[in-house]
Amino acid sequence: MTEATVPLRIVAIRYEAQGVLSFVLRRPDGAPLPPIDPGAHVDLHLPNGLMRSYSLSNGLGDAGAYRLTIARDAKSSGGSIWLHDQLRVGQLLEVSAPRNNFTLTTAAPYSVFIAGGIGVTPFLSMIVSLNMAGKPWRLHYCVRTRDQAALLEELETLAAAGKGELIPNFDEEPGGAMLDLGAVLAGLPVDAHVYCCGPGGMLDAFRAGAQAADIAEERIHFEYFSGDVAAATDGGYVVECRRSAKDVAVQPGQTILEALKAAGIDVPFSCEEGVCGSCETRILSGVPDHRDLILSERERSEGKTMMVCCSGSKSERLVLDI
Repeated sequence: MTEATVPLRIVAIRYEAQGVLSFVLRRPDGAPLPPIDPGAHVDLHLPNGLMRSYSLSNGLGDAGAYRLTIARDAKSSGGSIWLHDQLRVGQLLEVSAPRNNFTLTTAAPYSVFIAGGIGVTPFLSMIVSLNMAGKPWRLHYCVRTRDQAALLEELETLAAAGKGELIPNFDEEPGGAMLDLGAVLAGLPVDAHVYCCGPGGMLDAFRAGAQAADIAEERIHFEYFSGDVAAATDGGYVVECRRSAKDVAVQPGQTILEALKAAGIDVPFSCEEGVCGSCETRILSGVPDHRDLILSERERSEGKTMMVCCSGSKSERLVLDI
């Protein structure tokens, strides 16, 4: 099954930049939505059958509503294209409750954000939170050209209003160049926490650069748009579903999620790429084969949870709290 959803109405659609729109959602009865956790995202269940996760880009003017700022990706499988081309003000969308795999460490003395294109969206609510707390921050905003930089004026306002610094990086403008991630990471203030969201190549370079700079794992935070790691489909093991009192054989060519669905066992899921966290499941015993892009190396080594949409098992039997 997919997770429970509620219908929300599109009350505004705004142009933000070339190929980027913001969609503002509210309850049909007008009641305010609860405050969001900075960095959270929701899953949209679209009429065309797709489910897609998008970060909440709530700024100062979005209390009681959800704002989703979405780029139209011509290479997508239809989520962003459908939203841009078909969605109209007044329509209802089925939306999940917010979930957060990209939490802000509010106790950090300094926060540094690195955004690639539309990857800036989760940082809006984080920056609002830091401004309200009087905490310093810096945002490196990497976009090819200025006219593709969504929410730039809002970010400039937030930087001027608090203890923040906005550093745009337009690499295809005259005189522009790619951001030197290595230099940014090597020059982090002591005890600063650093966050990155953007395309897969940027995330891979960020993680490699953070390791080279010997930054402690608890100070490194990242979020992928989509998964590019091959799911575990070797099969040949058994998943014991403890709460369901069922043993499920995972066959070659199957993921755990596919095997569970075929056995009639309900498991929440959405992206099926190991990036949204909907299917995170508690491990009772066994050795998982982690393939997600959410868990840290420490969390993986602890072996307490796994994403069953893409991860597998290294042991012949895996016992899950399902």
